[in-house]
Amino acid sequence: MVKKLFALIVIFYSSVAFAETIKTDVLVIGSGPGAVAAAIQSSRSKLKTVLLVNSSWMPAFQGKSMITVDDNCTIPSGIWGEFRKQVHQFYKNKPGYDTTYTSPLQFEPFAGAGILKKIADTTSRLTLKLEAPYKSIEKDGTGWEVAYTQNGKIFYIKAKTLIDATDGNELVKLAGAAFPPRLAYNDKLYRTSIAAGNHLAIPITGIQADATESRFIPMSLLVVKNADNLFVTENVLPNRPALPMQMAIGQGAGTMAAFCAFYKTTGKYLKVRNVQSELLDFTGYLLPFDDVNPKDRYFRAIQQIAVTGLLKGVVKKEGNDDSQYLFMPDSVVYTAEIKPALTEIYSRVFIWFNRVSPGSKFTTGNLLSLISEITLAEPQLFQATMQKEWKTKYKFKSDFDLSHAITRREFAILANQFLNPFARTVDLTGRMIN
Repeated sequence: MVKKLFALIVIFYSSVAFAETIKTDVLVIGSGPGAVAAAIQSSRSKLKTVLLVNSSWMPAFQGKSMITVDDNCTIPSGIWGEFRKQVHQFYKNKPGYDTTYTSPLQFEPFAGAGILKKIADTTSRLTLKLEAPYKSIEKDGTGWEVAYTQNGKIFYIKAKTLIDATDGNELVKLAGAAFPPRLAYNDKLYRTSIAAGNHLAIPITGIQADATESRFIPMSLLVVKNADNLFVTENVLPNRPALPMQMAIGQGAGTMAAFCAFYKTTGKYLKVRNVQSELLDFTGYLLPFDDVNPKDRYFRAIQQIAVTGLLKGVVKKEGNDDSQYLFMPDSVVYTAEIKPALTEIYSRVFIWFNRVSPGSKFTTGNLLSLISEITLAEPQLFQATMQKEWKTKYKFKSDFDLSHAITRREFAILANQFLNPFARTVDLTGRMIN
């Protein structure tokens, strides 16, 4: 009888302990828009997620004054684009409210907070813990255990990955970890971009004159190096970016944390292309082209080709300001711009260049020949197929002509489909791994 009673007591206290501990895949701690975006994205990536907020909902959206967002406002990337659309929907019947695409976004704090709360509440696999300040964090294998209080009680969360979205990155300090280091200049870091905008103050030393590096966030910037599965958001930047970039960076961090939780790995083994593909699936931008419509059926192809380096963006300057970042889809492709990346990605392509010796302007015939060389497609049959599908399938505006100087848009679409350089593995520095 005594043994049975002892067993029941043990079972009872074990069940109580278990009830006070939540197990989740991704834990996000923070109260800003970046934290919310990170939590929404990781849960949309089908990972169980908890957002721990130490105060009421969205303290950043408080007060009575209208909030105006103009910087990066017209890049409708991912969760920011969804938020922007719902704000327009909320105010569409308000007299004098400007919902044009290029106008700054304006909204009242209560409206912005309510819209984000609605998005979060309707996201499955996401649990919100409000008025729940954390008390301690502790390493738990490759994951984390966090203690927090709510309604005067202490609870615990065990998480596979942790996102520090607090002001000042408090969790990084508590973990005894170091902040992600200032990145040395590397002209291939853009290949690892997980968020895109204009005029970002990212901590990269040795910025080059083309200013490309001020327009993307590389994955490695959000990975805490000496603490497994701890990620940061926009608070790692020296200056807090505008609201669109806070959400974009949070969405990127959420995707990275979800990847590590799903594959039971750590940030050291992040797969750049897998993370970027997931972001593209959720309408994220990798590079912020001002002249490529996100509704373009080949928007993804252009994004993917751009981050391989085959066709790079160009900064258009007006006066002393860098005003736009352009893909220039209707401009012609020059052999000199694509040859370095092609020879880096495809080890034997130099043989084709030596044999064919394409002119300064790359032609349709050059591209079809190159595709046949790399994919081993029968050249005449492939050419005949492309002639039939040039306008019917791909909707190209130009006539099919082998001597036609191929445009950047045409090149991106065909190279992405048939050569698929985006599938080639790159590491966190952007180096191609063959």
